[in-house]
Amino acid sequence: MTTTMAPADTTVGGRHGWRIVAALAITSTVGYGSLYYAYAVLLSPMAASLDASTTAVTGALTASVLAGALMAIPVGRWLDRHGGRALMTTGSIAATALLIAWSQIHAIWQLYAVMIGIGITGAMVLYEPAFAVVVSWFNPDRRPTALLAVTVVAGFASTIFMPLTGLLVAQFGWRGALLTLGAIHGVVTVPLHALTIRKPPRARAPIPATRPDQTSRRAAVRAATRDPRFWILAAALIAHGAATSTIGVHLLGYLISRGHPATFAATAAGLLGVLSVTGRLVLTGARRRLPVTTIVAAVFAIQAAAVLAMPLTALSRVGAVVTVTGFGLGFGIASLATPALLADRYGTTAYATIAGRLTAPVTAAKAAAPLLAATLLSHAGYHVLLVAVTTACLLAAVGMWAVGRAGAKRASTATSPPNRV
Repeated sequence: MTTTMAPADTTVGGRHGWRIVAALAITSTVGYGSLYYAYAVLLSPMAASLDASTTAVTGALTASVLAGALMAIPVGRWLDRHGGRALMTTGSIAATALLIAWSQIHAIWQLYAVMIGIGITGAMVLYEPAFAVVVSWFNPDRRPTALLAVTVVAGFASTIFMPLTGLLVAQFGWRGALLTLGAIHGVVTVPLHALTIRKPPRARAPIPATRPDQTSRRAAVRAATRDPRFWILAAALIAHGAATSTIGVHLLGYLISRGHPATFAATAAGLLGVLSVTGRLVLTGARRRLPVTTIVAAVFAIQAAAVLAMPLTALSRVGAVVTVTGFGLGFGIASLATPALLADRYGTTAYATIAGRLTAPVTAAKAAAPLLAATLLSHAGYHVLLVAVTTACLLAAVGMWAVGRAGAKRASTATSPPNRV
C-alpha cells in the first residue's frame, strides 16, 4: 500500500511518545478486561440475580457495542481537533463510575442503561482513541512498533481479566467483583490518561502552517471517502469482523456439539486471545518484505480454510486445536493492520475522523453478527453457519487483496514517466 494523500510526517515520538505507548498498553488492557471481557464471567450470576434470561442479559452487551459504534465518528472528530487527553481522562472517570453503578443494578433495564453508557465511554478510552494518539506521535518508520506494543499487551486482557473476574466472583459475588474492577480501573486508567496523554510537539508548534486546520481535515476526509479503495477496505473489514465475532461467540458451543468436554472446548476457544497476539507479531515481522494488504489477505484466506475444515478436523482434539490455531492467527490482525493502512494512505491530518467512519460500520457488524448467527444456527445448524463464516472470510481476503492491488496500480501509474507522442 502506498501513501497517496499523506502529507509529510515529521513526528518521531521521542521518550514521551514511548511513555504514552506504555501507558496506553496498560490502560487498554485494563479497559478491555474490565469493560468487556469480564462480562462473559458475570453473565450467568447476573442473570440468576436479576431473574432474567441469558439472552436478555447478553443483549445488553450487544447494545453496549452498538452504542460504541455510534460514538466512533464524533469521537474521531474530537480527537483530530483536540487530542486525546481530555477525552480519554473523562471517559476513564465515567467508565469507573459506570462500573460502580453496574454493581448496584436490580433490574434488566438498569443493566441496559449502564451497558449503553459503558459502550459510549469505551469508544472514548479503548483501541480507537489509543491508536489515534499513537499515530499522531510516531512517523511511519516507528509507528508499526508503537501500535504493536499496545496491541500485544492488550491482547492478554482476556487472559488476565477473565480468570481474575472468576476469582473475584467466587470471593465477593458479582457485585463485589464489579466494585473491585471499578477500583482497579479508576486507580490505573484515570491518572495514566490525565498525566501522560498530550499532543505531540509538532501539534503544539507556534508556526501556524504546521497546525492542520479544519479545512485541511475536511479535505483529507473527503479525499478518503471518495476513494473507492476506502469502501472496499470497509467491506472487507465488515465481513471479517462479522466472521470473527461469530466464531468468538459460537466456537465453544460448536466444539461441544462435536463431542468435546466443556473444559476442553473452553480451553481451545481461549486460545483465540493468545493467537491474536501471535498474528500481530507475524504481521509486524512479515511487513518488512511484503505489503500489509498481501499479508492480511493471506491470513484471512487461512482463516477461511480453517473454518471450512472444521467439520472434518474438529472431531479430534488435535484437529480442533489445529483449526482453532488457523483461525486464531487472524483474530486480532485487523486491529493492528487498519491504523497502519489508514495512516499510510491518508496521512495523520484527519486520521481519527477517517478511522471513526470506518470503525462505526465494522463495530456494528461485530455486534449484530452473533445474533444473526444464532438465528441461522437455530434454523439450519452449524454446517450452514460455518459455510457463511467461510464465505465472509473469503470475501474479506479478496477485498483486502483488491485494495492492495489497486494501490499498487495507482502507485505505478503515479511514478511512470508520461507517454510521449
